[in-house]
Amino acid sequence: PAYISEIAPAKDRGKLVGLYQFNIVFGILIAFFSNYLLNGIGENAWRWMVGVEAIPAVIYTVFALTIPKSPRWLLSKLRVDEAKEVLEVINPGMDTEHMMLEIKKESEGTIPGENIFLMKYRFPLILAFCIAFFNQLSGINAFLYYAPRILEEAGLGSSTALLSSIGIGITNMVFTLLGIYLIDRMGRKQLMYIGSIGYIIALSLVACAFYLNWEGISVAFFLFLFIAAHAIGQGTVIWVFISEIFPNHLRGYGQSFGSSVHWILAAVVPSLIPILFATIGPGIVFTFFAFMMFLQLLFVAFIMPETKGISLEELSKSLTKTKKVKPGSV
Repeated sequence: PAYISEIAPAKDRGKLVGLYQFNIVFGILIAFFSNYLLNGIGENAWRWMVGVEAIPAVIYTVFALTIPKSPRWLLSKLRVDEAKEVLEVINPGMDTEHMMLEIKKESEGTIPGENIFLMKYRFPLILAFCIAFFNQLSGINAFLYYAPRILEEAGLGSSTALLSSIGIGITNMVFTLLGIYLIDRMGRKQLMYIGSIGYIIALSLVACAFYLNWEGISVAFFLFLFIAAHAIGQGTVIWVFISEIFPNHLRGYGQSFGSSVHWILAAVVPSLIPILFATIGPGIVFTFFAFMMFLQLLFVAFIMPETKGISLEELSKSLTKTKKVKPGSV
């Protein structure tokens, strides 16, 4: 996402970085479908489910060898001619000299050896942490990893639950596409509002279903609503937003920090799900997730800035001021 944000025009940056998330959910859909097809080939079917992942990994590696270096990274290394060549390829017709001047201006005043934990970068650091934290505290990866089991807990048969997980993958992909279409039209905050409210409604309904022993299709519908809310909101926005809020010379570090928070929690939270389901029950777990999404709504309303259509250099100036940044605006 950091790379895509650095080569994308400001007006299209949201949907282009959003394609990263689309490829994730498309991969999840293929994985669900692949697992369903491989489920009946024997007691070692799980080995095939894991092993076939090598195929897209090899394809990705081959394609990665063909991409050019980021022009902003090249300029940070004073490789001006190479940066100009890349800019002319990715933005034909654009005034590359003016663009390079803007990028160079943004780097003025930076100190060699800076890191994202300096006080002047506190605000973007908090933003990256919060959006990654709330992403996982929605329970999204816990649900995606254990979708068949959760649906079985809701009263669906094992084969029906596994088949329903394919429907979850399709829902995820369709609403991610919708989010990509809307992100540069409506903005990041508007999608986060929609997603947060959708989360709260869906997770509250799922919690009620487990408290009141509703079973079958109704629970599956609530979970599909939860997936839709995630895909159009957090799922589309998170990687776009984290890739925008750090200055050019620290974007890689900032993206790595946000990704680390996201994936560490993506390991911790799902790992606790079987234990929590067995001890306190799924109703309380989903109630907790719904409460966390209420806190996310407050974060969006009072802290998160809008970054739609603003150049990376302008965002850097706005978000790294030493003076207090007004919440909710750039």
